Amino acid sequence: MPKITVLPHETICPNGKEFEVPAGTNLARALLDNGVPIEHACELSCACTTCHCYIDKGFDTLASAEDDEEDLLDQAWGLKSNSRLSCQTTVGDEDITVEIPKYSRNHAREAF
Repeated sequence: MPKITVLPHETICPNGKEFEVPAGTNLARALLDNGVPIEHACELSCACTTCHCYIDKGFDTLASAEDDEEDLLDQAWGLKSNSRLSCQTTVGDEDITVEIPKYSRNHAREAF
């Protein structure tokens, strides 16, 4: 099973985390199920950018982003060449390293 390494994030995952999931698992669901409370204002429906993340290792092993994801990524804070929406990313057969950006564009969040 591929291993997901989550780099430390000041508020979402201060100590970082590592866990394994079966190939074919949705990345956002895997993060949530393993105690990494990534934002997901649209309930994983590819309608916002709050679950934006960087794939620091293993980016090239993932299926390419679809047009809807690419269109939304253009609106994400801190867009990089290794950016993905975790709700639209399926874990492949290889290990990946995930970095959660410092900020997101979550207009629905009440507490900062």
